[in-house]
Amino acid sequence: MRKYDLVVIGAGSGGLGVSLFMAKVGLKTLLIDKSDEHIGGDCLNFGCVPSKALIHASRIVHQASEAVQFGFTVTGKPDIAKAMEYVLSRQSIIRKHENAEFLRGEGLEVALGSACFHSPNSVIVGDTIYSGKKIVIATGSRPASLEVPGIEKVKQYNNESIFETRDLPQQILVVGGGPIGIEIGQALHRLGSSVTIVHRGTNILPHDDNEIASILFERLKGEGIEIILNSEVKEFISANEAVIVEKNGDVKSIAFDAVFVSVGRTLELEQLKLEKAGITVTNKKIQVNAYLQTSNKHVYTCGDISGSLQFSHAAEQHARLLLNNLFSPFKKKLNNDNMSWVTFTDPEVATFGLQEKQLQKQNKSFEKIAMDFTDDDRAVTDSYRYGKLVLYISKGGLLRKQKLLGGSMIAPSAGELIQELVLANSAGISVDSIFNKIYPYPVASRVNQMIIVKHKEKILTGGLKKLLQFVYHLLN
Repeated sequence: MRKYDLVVIGAGSGGLGVSLFMAKVGLKTLLIDKSDEHIGGDCLNFGCVPSKALIHASRIVHQASEAVQFGFTVTGKPDIAKAMEYVLSRQSIIRKHENAEFLRGEGLEVALGSACFHSPNSVIVGDTIYSGKKIVIATGSRPASLEVPGIEKVKQYNNESIFETRDLPQQILVVGGGPIGIEIGQALHRLGSSVTIVHRGTNILPHDDNEIASILFERLKGEGIEIILNSEVKEFISANEAVIVEKNGDVKSIAFDAVFVSVGRTLELEQLKLEKAGITVTNKKIQVNAYLQTSNKHVYTCGDISGSLQFSHAAEQHARLLLNNLFSPFKKKLNNDNMSWVTFTDPEVATFGLQEKQLQKQNKSFEKIAMDFTDDDRAVTDSYRYGKLVLYISKGGLLRKQKLLGGSMIAPSAGELIQELVLANSAGISVDSIFNKIYPYPVASRVNQMIIVKHKEKILTGGLKKLLQFVYHLLN
Protein backbone atom coordinates (compact mmCIF):
# COMPACT_ATOMS: atom_id res chain seq x y z
CA MET A 1 0.00 0.00 0.00
CA ARG A 2 1.31 3.44 -0.96
CA LYS A 3 0.67 6.23 1.53
CA TYR A 4 -0.03 9.91 0.80
CA ASP A 5 -0.93 13.08 2.62
CA LEU A 6 -3.73 13.64 0.10
CA VAL A 7 -5.35 11.54 -2.62
CA VAL A 8 -7.48 13.32 -5.23
CA ILE A 9 -9.75 11.38 -7.60
CA GLY A 10 -10.42 13.41 -10.73
CA ALA A 11 -8.20 15.89 -12.59
CA GLY A 12 -10.76 18.50 -13.60
CA SER A 13 -10.79 22.12 -12.47
CA GLY A 14 -11.33 21.32 -8.80
CA GLY A 15 -9.05 18.32 -8.55
CA LEU A 16 -6.20 20.11 -10.29
CA GLY A 17 -6.56 23.15 -8.06
CA VAL A 18 -6.41 21.17 -4.80
CA SER A 19 -3.67 18.73 -5.80
CA LEU A 20 -1.30 21.24 -7.41
CA PHE A 21 -1.32 23.50 -4.36
CA MET A 22 -0.72 20.58 -2.02
CA ALA A 23 2.21 19.41 -4.14
CA LYS A 24 3.72 22.90 -4.25
CA VAL A 25 3.53 23.04 -0.46
CA GLY A 26 5.62 19.89 -0.43
CA LEU A 27 2.98 17.44 0.76
CA LYS A 28 2.92 14.00 -0.80
CA THR A 29 -0.05 14.16 -3.15
CA LEU A 30 -1.54 11.64 -5.57
CA LEU A 31 -3.84 12.69 -8.44
CA ILE A 32 -5.88 9.97 -10.15
CA ASP A 33 -7.76 10.15 -13.43
CA LYS A 34 -9.12 7.67 -15.96
CA SER A 35 -6.55 8.42 -18.65
CA ASP A 36 -4.04 11.00 -19.75
CA GLU A 37 -6.57 12.27 -22.32
CA HIS A 38 -9.18 12.75 -19.60
CA ILE A 39 -7.00 15.10 -17.53
CA GLY A 40 -8.50 18.57 -17.60
CA GLY A 41 -11.93 17.14 -16.96
CA ASP A 42 -15.14 18.16 -18.66
CA CYS A 43 -14.03 21.78 -19.02
CA LEU A 44 -11.05 21.07 -21.27
CA ASN A 45 -12.35 18.01 -23.05
CA PHE A 46 -16.08 18.49 -23.53
CA GLY A 47 -17.21 21.76 -21.99
CA CYS A 48 -15.91 25.30 -21.56
CA VAL A 49 -12.87 25.16 -23.84
CA PRO A 50 -14.25 23.41 -26.95
CA SER A 51 -17.64 25.10 -26.74
CA LYS A 52 -16.12 28.58 -26.50
CA ALA A 53 -13.78 27.82 -29.38
CA LEU A 54 -16.74 26.68 -31.50
CA ILE A 55 -18.72 29.76 -30.47
CA HIS A 56 -15.76 31.95 -31.47
CA ALA A 57 -15.62 30.35 -34.92
CA SER A 58 -19.38 30.68 -35.40
CA ARG A 59 -19.32 34.31 -34.31
CA ILE A 60 -16.71 35.16 -36.96
CA VAL A 61 -18.89 33.49 -39.59
CA HIS A 62 -21.92 35.45 -38.39
CA GLN A 63 -20.04 38.75 -38.35
CA ALA A 64 -18.89 38.13 -41.91
CA SER A 65 -22.50 37.67 -43.01
CA GLU A 66 -23.49 40.90 -41.24
CA ALA A 67 -20.83 42.83 -43.17
CA VAL A 68 -23.16 42.71 -46.19
CA GLN A 69 -24.92 45.82 -44.82
CA PHE A 70 -21.68 47.76 -45.40
CA GLY A 71 -21.29 46.74 -49.02
CA PHE A 72 -19.34 43.50 -48.71
CA THR A 73 -20.26 40.47 -50.76
CA VAL A 74 -20.01 37.17 -48.86
CA THR A 75 -20.02 33.88 -50.76
CA GLY A 76 -19.48 30.24 -49.85
CA LYS A 77 -20.59 28.38 -46.76
CA PRO A 78 -18.96 27.49 -43.45
CA ASP A 79 -16.83 24.34 -43.25
CA ILE A 80 -17.70 22.48 -40.04
CA ALA A 81 -14.58 20.30 -40.35
CA LYS A 82 -12.34 23.37 -40.29
CA ALA A 83 -14.27 24.79 -37.34
CA MET A 84 -13.75 21.55 -35.41
CA GLU A 85 -10.07 21.49 -36.36
CA TYR A 86 -9.82 24.94 -34.79
CA VAL A 87 -11.53 23.62 -31.65
CA LEU A 88 -9.02 20.78 -31.38
CA SER A 89 -6.09 23.16 -31.90
CA ARG A 90 -7.24 25.31 -28.97
CA GLN A 91 -7.59 22.26 -26.76
CA SER A 92 -4.11 21.11 -27.72
CA ILE A 93 -2.57 24.39 -26.57
CA ILE A 94 -4.17 24.12 -23.12
CA ARG A 95 -3.46 20.39 -22.88
CA LYS A 96 0.27 21.16 -22.86
CA HIS A 97 -0.03 22.02 -19.17
CA GLU A 98 -2.85 19.62 -18.35
CA ASN A 99 -1.34 16.17 -18.85
CA ALA A 100 0.31 13.55 -16.65
CA GLU A 101 3.90 14.32 -17.67
CA PHE A 102 3.55 18.04 -17.01
CA LEU A 103 1.82 17.48 -13.67
CA ARG A 104 4.52 15.08 -12.54
CA GLY A 105 7.01 17.80 -13.33
CA GLU A 106 5.06 20.03 -10.94
CA GLY A 107 5.67 17.59 -8.08
CA LEU A 108 2.47 15.55 -8.30
CA GLU A 109 2.30 11.81 -8.46
CA VAL A 110 -0.23 10.78 -11.08
CA ALA A 111 -1.98 7.42 -11.41
CA LEU A 112 -4.02 6.66 -14.53
CA GLY A 113 -7.00 4.35 -14.41
CA SER A 114 -10.44 4.02 -12.84
CA ALA A 115 -10.40 4.45 -9.06
CA CYS A 116 -12.75 3.11 -6.41
CA PHE A 117 -12.64 2.96 -2.65
CA HIS A 118 -10.90 0.00 -1.03
CA SER A 119 -11.50 1.07 2.58
CA PRO A 120 -12.48 4.24 4.49
CA ASN A 121 -9.04 5.76 3.88
CA SER A 122 -7.80 4.06 0.72
CA VAL A 123 -8.60 3.67 -2.97
CA ILE A 124 -7.54 1.12 -5.53
CA VAL A 125 -6.50 1.66 -9.14
CA GLY A 126 -5.87 -1.58 -11.02
CA ASP A 127 -4.02 -3.77 -8.53
CA THR A 128 -2.47 -0.91 -6.55
CA ILE A 129 -3.87 0.39 -3.27
CA TYR A 130 -3.29 4.03 -2.26
CA SER A 131 -4.11 5.42 1.17
CA GLY A 132 -4.47 9.07 2.10
CA LYS A 133 -4.79 11.06 5.31
CA LYS A 134 -7.46 12.91 3.37
CA ILE A 135 -9.20 11.98 0.13
CA VAL A 136 -10.99 14.34 -2.25
CA ILE A 137 -13.57 13.08 -4.75
CA ALA A 138 -13.61 15.38 -7.80
CA THR A 139 -14.97 13.09 -10.49
CA GLY A 140 -17.35 15.61 -12.08
CA SER A 141 -20.53 14.74 -13.94
CA ARG A 142 -21.64 13.57 -17.37
CA PRO A 143 -24.49 14.53 -19.71
CA ALA A 144 -27.85 13.09 -18.70
CA SER A 145 -29.49 10.77 -21.20
CA LEU A 146 -32.77 11.53 -22.92
CA GLU A 147 -35.18 8.83 -21.78
CA VAL A 148 -37.77 8.95 -24.56
CA PRO A 149 -39.30 6.08 -26.55
CA GLY A 150 -37.55 5.63 -29.88
CA ILE A 151 -34.37 7.50 -28.91
CA GLU A 152 -32.32 4.50 -30.03
CA LYS A 153 -33.48 5.15 -33.60
CA VAL A 154 -31.95 8.60 -33.96
CA LYS A 155 -28.51 10.04 -34.49
CA GLN A 156 -27.81 11.95 -31.33
CA TYR A 157 -25.10 14.15 -29.88
CA ASN A 158 -24.35 15.65 -26.48
CA ASN A 159 -21.58 17.95 -25.32
CA GLU A 160 -19.17 14.99 -25.18
CA SER A 161 -19.71 13.90 -28.77
CA ILE A 162 -20.67 17.01 -30.77
CA PHE A 163 -17.05 18.09 -31.22
CA GLU A 164 -16.28 14.83 -33.03
CA THR A 165 -18.63 15.60 -35.90
CA ARG A 166 -17.13 16.56 -39.25
CA ASP A 167 -20.41 16.52 -41.19
CA LEU A 168 -22.88 19.14 -40.01
CA PRO A 169 -26.50 17.90 -39.99
CA GLN A 170 -28.82 20.10 -42.05
CA GLN A 171 -31.55 20.02 -39.39
CA ILE A 172 -30.78 19.73 -35.68
CA LEU A 173 -33.31 19.27 -32.92
CA VAL A 174 -31.95 20.59 -29.62
CA VAL A 175 -33.70 19.14 -26.58
CA GLY A 176 -33.23 21.46 -23.60
CA GLY A 177 -33.12 25.26 -23.42
CA GLY A 178 -30.51 25.66 -20.71
CA PRO A 179 -27.06 27.21 -21.27
CA ILE A 180 -25.51 24.23 -23.09
CA GLY A 181 -28.41 23.75 -25.50
CA ILE A 182 -28.71 27.47 -26.23
CA GLU A 183 -24.97 28.02 -26.74
CA ILE A 184 -24.42 25.00 -28.99
CA GLY A 185 -27.71 25.54 -30.80
CA GLN A 186 -26.79 29.09 -31.79
CA ALA A 187 -23.26 28.09 -32.80
CA LEU A 188 -24.48 25.25 -35.05
CA HIS A 189 -27.15 27.51 -36.56
CA ARG A 190 -24.52 30.11 -37.45
CA LEU A 191 -22.38 27.38 -39.01
CA GLY A 192 -25.20 26.36 -41.33
CA SER A 193 -27.69 24.09 -39.56
CA SER A 194 -31.40 24.70 -39.28
CA VAL A 195 -31.98 24.55 -35.51
CA THR A 196 -35.13 23.89 -33.50
CA ILE A 197 -34.95 24.04 -29.70
CA VAL A 198 -37.57 22.30 -27.57
CA HIS A 199 -37.71 23.37 -23.93
CA ARG A 200 -40.10 22.29 -21.21
CA GLY A 201 -39.99 25.60 -19.32
CA THR A 202 -41.82 28.85 -19.87
CA ASN A 203 -38.58 30.56 -20.92
CA ILE A 204 -35.03 29.61 -21.85
CA LEU A 205 -32.25 29.90 -19.25
CA PRO A 206 -34.47 29.14 -16.24
CA HIS A 207 -31.83 30.19 -13.70
CA ASP A 208 -31.45 33.71 -15.11
CA ASP A 209 -33.65 36.77 -14.84
CA ASN A 210 -36.77 36.23 -16.91
CA GLU A 211 -36.67 39.73 -18.45
CA ILE A 212 -33.10 39.13 -19.59
CA ALA A 213 -33.81 35.62 -20.89
CA SER A 214 -36.79 36.94 -22.86
CA ILE A 215 -34.53 39.38 -24.73
CA LEU A 216 -32.17 36.56 -25.68
CA PHE A 217 -35.16 34.48 -26.76
CA GLU A 218 -36.20 37.21 -29.21
CA ARG A 219 -32.63 37.66 -30.47
CA LEU A 220 -32.31 33.95 -31.23
CA LYS A 221 -35.67 33.91 -32.97
CA GLY A 222 -34.52 36.91 -35.02
CA GLU A 223 -31.55 34.87 -36.26
CA GLY A 224 -33.92 32.19 -37.50
CA ILE A 225 -33.73 29.68 -34.65
CA GLU A 226 -37.09 28.11 -33.82
CA ILE A 227 -37.73 27.77 -30.08
CA ILE A 228 -40.70 25.80 -28.80
CA LEU A 229 -41.41 26.47 -25.11
CA ASN A 230 -43.63 24.60 -22.65
CA SER A 231 -43.06 21.45 -24.65
CA GLU A 232 -41.42 18.05 -24.43
CA VAL A 233 -40.40 15.33 -26.85
CA LYS A 234 -42.89 12.53 -26.33
CA GLU A 235 -41.54 10.03 -28.85
CA PHE A 236 -39.26 9.52 -31.82
CA ILE A 237 -41.40 7.75 -34.38
CA SER A 238 -38.52 7.35 -36.83
CA ALA A 239 -34.86 8.24 -37.26
CA ASN A 240 -35.89 11.66 -38.55
CA GLU A 241 -39.19 12.56 -36.89
CA ALA A 242 -40.14 13.51 -33.32
CA VAL A 243 -43.53 13.98 -31.71
CA ILE A 244 -43.66 17.11 -29.52
CA VAL A 245 -46.34 17.62 -26.87
CA GLU A 246 -47.07 21.09 -25.56
CA LYS A 247 -48.37 21.68 -22.03
CA ASN A 248 -51.73 22.79 -23.45
CA GLY A 249 -52.06 19.35 -25.01
CA ASP A 250 -51.27 20.30 -28.60
CA VAL A 251 -49.19 17.75 -30.51
CA LYS A 252 -46.87 18.47 -33.42
CA SER A 253 -44.32 16.63 -35.50
CA ILE A 254 -40.77 17.87 -36.12
CA ALA A 255 -38.38 16.62 -38.78
CA PHE A 256 -34.63 16.53 -38.13
CA ASP A 257 -31.38 14.86 -39.14
CA ALA A 258 -29.82 14.68 -35.68
CA VAL A 259 -30.64 15.48 -32.06
CA PHE A 260 -28.49 17.42 -29.61
CA VAL A 261 -29.36 16.35 -26.06
CA SER A 262 -28.91 18.92 -23.28
CA VAL A 263 -31.27 17.86 -20.52
CA GLY A 264 -28.96 18.27 -17.55
CA ARG A 265 -26.11 16.44 -15.87
CA THR A 266 -25.87 13.20 -13.90
CA LEU A 267 -23.36 11.98 -11.34
CA GLU A 268 -21.44 8.72 -11.72
CA LEU A 269 -21.29 7.19 -8.25
CA GLU A 270 -21.61 3.44 -8.70
CA GLN A 271 -18.05 2.77 -9.86
CA LEU A 272 -16.59 4.61 -6.83
CA LYS A 273 -17.87 1.91 -4.41
CA LEU A 274 -18.62 4.56 -1.82
CA GLU A 275 -20.09 2.03 0.57
CA LYS A 276 -16.59 0.66 1.24
CA ALA A 277 -15.64 4.08 2.61
CA GLY A 278 -18.78 4.47 4.70
CA ILE A 279 -19.96 7.39 2.57
CA THR A 280 -23.69 8.08 2.64
CA VAL A 281 -25.56 8.59 -0.64
CA THR A 282 -29.03 10.16 -0.65
CA ASN A 283 -31.19 10.56 -3.78
CA LYS A 284 -28.24 9.61 -5.99
CA LYS A 285 -26.06 12.34 -4.46
CA ILE A 286 -23.20 12.14 -1.99
CA GLN A 287 -24.33 13.59 1.31
CA VAL A 288 -22.00 16.45 2.25
CA ASN A 289 -22.06 19.15 4.91
CA ALA A 290 -21.40 22.87 4.50
CA TYR A 291 -17.66 22.15 4.48
CA LEU A 292 -18.00 19.67 1.56
CA GLN A 293 -17.17 16.86 3.98
CA THR A 294 -18.85 13.49 3.49
CA SER A 295 -20.15 11.21 6.24
CA ASN A 296 -16.58 9.87 6.28
CA LYS A 297 -14.78 12.76 7.99
CA HIS A 298 -11.57 12.06 6.04
CA VAL A 299 -13.24 12.29 2.61
CA TYR A 300 -14.37 15.50 0.86
CA THR A 301 -15.99 16.37 -2.46
CA CYS A 302 -15.08 19.07 -4.96
CA GLY A 303 -16.88 20.28 -8.07
CA ASP A 304 -19.97 18.81 -9.75
CA ILE A 305 -19.90 15.67 -7.62
CA SER A 306 -20.74 17.87 -4.60
CA GLY A 307 -24.26 18.23 -5.96
CA SER A 308 -24.14 22.03 -5.91
CA LEU A 309 -23.69 24.47 -8.81
CA GLN A 310 -22.10 22.77 -11.80
CA PHE A 311 -19.61 25.31 -13.12
CA SER A 312 -15.86 25.02 -13.57
CA HIS A 313 -15.42 28.14 -11.48
CA ALA A 314 -17.65 26.62 -8.78
CA ALA A 315 -15.18 23.72 -8.65
CA GLU A 316 -12.39 26.28 -8.27
CA GLN A 317 -14.36 27.87 -5.41
CA HIS A 318 -14.67 24.45 -3.78
CA ALA A 319 -10.92 23.91 -4.14
CA ARG A 320 -10.15 27.19 -2.35
CA LEU A 321 -12.62 26.29 0.41
CA LEU A 322 -11.05 22.86 0.92
CA LEU A 323 -7.51 24.26 0.98
CA ASN A 324 -8.50 26.87 3.54
CA ASN A 325 -10.10 24.25 5.75
CA LEU A 326 -7.18 21.81 5.42
CA PHE A 327 -4.70 24.44 6.60
CA SER A 328 -6.68 26.81 8.81
CA PRO A 329 -8.30 26.28 12.21
CA PHE A 330 -10.93 28.79 11.06
CA LYS A 331 -13.16 26.67 8.86
CA LYS A 332 -15.24 28.20 6.10
CA LYS A 333 -18.64 27.04 4.93
CA LEU A 334 -19.69 26.91 1.29
CA ASN A 335 -21.65 30.05 0.39
CA ASN A 336 -22.97 30.64 -3.12
CA ASP A 337 -24.49 34.07 -2.43
CA ASN A 338 -21.78 35.74 -4.54
CA MET A 339 -21.62 33.19 -7.34
CA SER A 340 -21.69 34.44 -10.93
CA TRP A 341 -22.11 32.74 -14.28
CA VAL A 342 -22.24 33.57 -17.97
CA THR A 343 -24.08 32.02 -20.90
CA PHE A 344 -21.77 32.64 -23.84
CA THR A 345 -24.37 33.19 -26.51
CA ASP A 346 -24.32 36.28 -28.70
CA PRO A 347 -25.34 38.45 -26.92
CA GLU A 348 -24.04 37.06 -23.64
CA VAL A 349 -26.15 36.70 -20.52
CA ALA A 350 -24.28 37.32 -17.27
CA THR A 351 -25.70 36.84 -13.78
CA PHE A 352 -24.23 37.33 -10.31
CA GLY A 353 -25.19 37.25 -6.66
CA LEU A 354 -28.68 36.66 -5.35
CA GLN A 355 -31.70 36.88 -7.62
CA GLU A 356 -35.20 38.06 -6.81
CA LYS A 357 -36.65 34.71 -5.68
CA GLN A 358 -33.60 34.00 -3.53
CA LEU A 359 -33.77 37.42 -1.90
CA GLN A 360 -37.44 36.94 -1.14
CA LYS A 361 -36.78 33.47 0.25
CA GLN A 362 -34.07 34.88 2.54
CA ASN A 363 -36.39 37.72 3.63
CA LYS A 364 -33.89 40.35 2.55
CA SER A 365 -35.14 43.88 1.93
CA PHE A 366 -34.06 45.10 -1.48
CA GLU A 367 -34.81 47.37 -4.39
CA LYS A 368 -34.92 46.18 -7.97
CA ILE A 369 -33.66 48.64 -10.56
CA ALA A 370 -33.51 48.04 -14.30
CA MET A 371 -32.29 49.94 -17.34
CA ASP A 372 -32.30 49.18 -21.02
CA PHE A 373 -29.48 50.38 -23.25
CA THR A 374 -31.60 52.38 -25.68
CA ASP A 375 -29.89 55.68 -24.83
CA ASP A 376 -26.43 54.36 -23.99
CA ASP A 377 -23.99 55.96 -26.45
CA ARG A 378 -21.79 52.87 -26.87
CA ALA A 379 -24.84 50.69 -27.41
CA VAL A 380 -25.96 53.14 -30.09
CA THR A 381 -22.62 53.10 -31.94
CA ASP A 382 -22.23 49.32 -31.69
CA SER A 383 -25.87 48.39 -32.33
CA TYR A 384 -26.92 46.66 -29.14
CA ARG A 385 -29.61 49.01 -27.89
CA TYR A 386 -31.63 45.89 -27.02
CA GLY A 387 -29.26 45.37 -24.05
CA LYS A 388 -30.53 45.45 -20.48
CA LEU A 389 -29.18 45.51 -16.92
CA VAL A 390 -31.13 44.46 -13.83
CA LEU A 391 -29.73 45.05 -10.34
CA TYR A 392 -30.88 44.17 -6.85
CA ILE A 393 -29.55 46.56 -4.20
CA SER A 394 -30.02 46.78 -0.46
CA LYS A 395 -32.36 49.37 1.00
CA GLY A 396 -30.49 52.56 1.87
CA GLY A 397 -30.81 55.34 4.39
CA LEU A 398 -29.08 58.40 5.74
CA LEU A 399 -26.39 56.33 7.46
CA ARG A 400 -26.67 53.09 5.52
CA LYS A 401 -25.02 52.83 2.15
CA GLN A 402 -26.61 50.69 -0.52
CA LYS A 403 -24.80 47.58 -1.70
CA LEU A 404 -25.20 45.26 -4.66
CA LEU A 405 -26.98 42.01 -3.82
CA GLY A 406 -27.14 40.59 -7.34
CA GLY A 407 -28.07 41.27 -10.91
CA SER A 408 -28.12 40.21 -14.53
CA MET A 409 -27.13 41.72 -17.86
CA ILE A 410 -27.61 40.92 -21.54
CA ALA A 411 -25.21 42.55 -24.01
CA PRO A 412 -22.23 41.66 -26.17
CA SER A 413 -19.42 40.69 -23.77
CA ALA A 414 -21.76 40.99 -20.78
CA GLY A 415 -19.54 38.50 -18.93
CA GLU A 416 -16.71 41.03 -19.04
CA LEU A 417 -18.88 44.08 -18.38
CA ILE A 418 -20.26 42.77 -15.08
CA GLN A 419 -16.90 41.96 -13.51
CA GLU A 420 -16.73 45.20 -11.52
CA LEU A 421 -20.27 44.49 -10.32
CA VAL A 422 -19.20 41.00 -9.27
CA LEU A 423 -16.31 42.52 -7.32
CA ALA A 424 -18.59 45.07 -5.64
CA ASN A 425 -21.01 42.29 -4.73
CA SER A 426 -18.43 39.87 -3.33
CA ALA A 427 -16.43 42.56 -1.48
CA GLY A 428 -19.47 44.37 -0.09
CA ILE A 429 -18.53 47.64 -1.80
CA SER A 430 -21.09 50.42 -1.77
CA VAL A 431 -22.75 51.43 -5.03
CA ASP A 432 -21.31 54.87 -4.33
CA SER A 433 -17.94 53.53 -5.52
CA ILE A 434 -19.45 52.90 -8.94
CA PHE A 435 -21.32 56.22 -8.84
CA ASN A 436 -18.07 58.13 -8.17
CA LYS A 437 -15.84 56.20 -10.57
CA ILE A 438 -14.43 58.05 -13.61
CA TYR A 439 -15.10 55.96 -16.72
CA PRO A 440 -13.25 56.71 -19.97
CA TYR A 441 -15.85 57.74 -22.53
CA PRO A 442 -17.39 55.76 -24.17
CA VAL A 443 -16.42 52.40 -22.64
CA ALA A 444 -19.26 49.92 -22.62
CA SER A 445 -19.06 49.43 -18.85
CA ARG A 446 -20.36 52.98 -18.28
CA VAL A 447 -23.80 51.36 -18.16
CA ASN A 448 -22.87 50.10 -14.69
CA GLN A 449 -22.63 53.72 -13.55
CA MET A 450 -25.56 54.98 -15.58
CA ILE A 451 -28.06 52.72 -13.83
CA ILE A 452 -26.79 53.90 -10.41
CA VAL A 453 -26.98 57.54 -11.51
CA LYS A 454 -30.58 57.09 -12.67
CA HIS A 455 -31.41 55.40 -9.39
CA LYS A 456 -29.95 58.25 -7.32
CA GLU A 457 -31.84 60.81 -9.38
CA LYS A 458 -35.03 59.43 -7.87
CA ILE A 459 -34.16 60.92 -4.47
CA LEU A 460 -34.35 64.44 -5.96
CA THR A 461 -37.83 65.00 -4.62
CA GLY A 462 -39.44 68.39 -4.25
CA GLY A 463 -38.29 68.83 -0.67
CA LEU A 464 -34.68 67.97 -1.42
CA LYS A 465 -34.65 70.23 -4.47
CA LYS A 466 -35.82 73.17 -2.35
CA LEU A 467 -33.15 72.40 0.25
CA LEU A 468 -30.41 72.32 -2.38
CA GLN A 469 -31.69 75.57 -3.89
CA PHE A 470 -31.59 77.20 -0.47
CA VAL A 471 -28.03 75.98 0.20
CA TYR A 472 -26.84 77.19 -3.21
CA HIS A 473 -28.22 80.70 -2.73
CA LEU A 474 -26.90 80.81 0.82
CA LEU A 475 -23.36 79.95 -0.25
CA ASN A 476 -23.21 81.86 -3.53
